[in-house]
Amino acid sequence: MEQGARPFDTGLKIDPARFDRVVAGGYSVNAGEYLRQGWELFRAHAAESVVYTLLVFLVTAVVSMFDVFGSLLLSVVTAPLYAGFVVVALKGSSDERFVFSDLFQGFNYFLPLVVSALMMWLFVALGFVLLVLPGVYLVVSYLFVVPLIVDYHMEFWQAMETSRKIITANWFSMFVLLLLLSVINIFGALVFGIGLLVTVPLTAFSLVMAYRDIVGGHGYL
Repeated sequence: MEQGARPFDTGLKIDPARFDRVVAGGYSVNAGEYLRQGWELFRAHAAESVVYTLLVFLVTAVVSMFDVFGSLLLSVVTAPLYAGFVVVALKGSSDERFVFSDLFQGFNYFLPLVVSALMMWLFVALGFVLLVLPGVYLVVSYLFVVPLIVDYHMEFWQAMETSRKIITANWFSMFVLLLLLSVINIFGALVFGIGLLVTVPLTAFSLVMAYRDIVGGHGYL
């Protein structure tokens, strides 16, 4: 992670050549390997991940009480919290030492994360209004937005477009990965919801493993 990151920085404009090469060269998606790596990372930090996920759930429950702006506010509040999982996964995949406070480092990228969350919420909502399929396309296409912002301190629009272009190159395989992770979370929810304390961080970690494999990572973490 870039050390100069500040919560209200708008983010950086990154040379797109690297990402264009990923799109042009193509890539494969190894869902089983991403899950294995995500599970290993979870096992290494199980206690911290469960406690942090519980905290995220509590914040989500409080925010959800605001009926009128609940879903919109939820996108704003949870974006930096979710980014905490991304920070830990990026550090873990680079063999860096983990401390519990790392989970709150997502707030170092507050402004680009929040703006991207709002924009994605708007675009996905419009996509579902337009016969559903555009919304499904965007949900999958934006999976790498948060890792790009955290890993590169990328500005929000470039992160959204870069994620969309990379994932579109092998969209269906990424859709299958997301579907698999969704099924795992459904099973987690069936265990009185307690299983989500495991499956939610597992999902986040596995998606970052996919990001690292496909995009390659910036090297700050």
